[in-house]
Amino acid sequence: MEDESTRERLITAALKLFGEKGYQSTSVADVQRESDCHSGSFYHFFPTKQDLLLAVLERYRTGIVPMLIEPAWVDVRDPIERIFALLARYRLLLVMTHCGYGCPIGSLALELHEPDPVVRQLLASNFSGWIDQVENCLIDARKVLGRDLDTRRTASFVLTVMEGAVMQARTYRDLRPFDAAVATLRDHFNMLQRAAARTELV
Repeated sequence: MEDESTRERLITAALKLFGEKGYQSTSVADVQRESDCHSGSFYHFFPTKQDLLLAVLERYRTGIVPMLIEPAWVDVRDPIERIFALLARYRLLLVMTHCGYGCPIGSLALELHEPDPVVRQLLASNFSGWIDQVENCLIDARKVLGRDLDTRRTASFVLTVMEGAVMQARTYRDLRPFDAAVATLRDHFNMLQRAAARTELV
């Protein structure tokens, strides 16, 4: 009888392979080999490859806080610095992979040009979960960034900076585009803080 640990092995294998090879280039046989599971086990849990993709996207969505946010924010209290600590986490992943790392959700979103609605919704949900975490930081930092700050739009902008910076670093195999993008984002936040401070003085 198939158990939950087999299902977990299949999802873990797919997480790795989709990140390394992409969804389209990863075959069911690849996942079976990586997970050391036979075809009967695969199709018991996942009738189609897309069912496996949905499970992977669910794993990312539920794992964003324990897998990404919490490790990035250990001992970081300042809400603005939390944003940059999160970006530093991506930089570390780039360093560890010699700039081979790509944001898994961003990579899948680019690869799956016309995904089925359920896939698209899960991709969007993953992006929204990331934005939610950054927006919470911006809400906490409103006093220094300005009371009128559109926190949702700004959090979405931070995601855009991260995705673009990772993509360029991966393409050029060079950290400098990533560092330049993050430095420019830092300049933007510094500008917001200066403007908010001037408003407080008026």
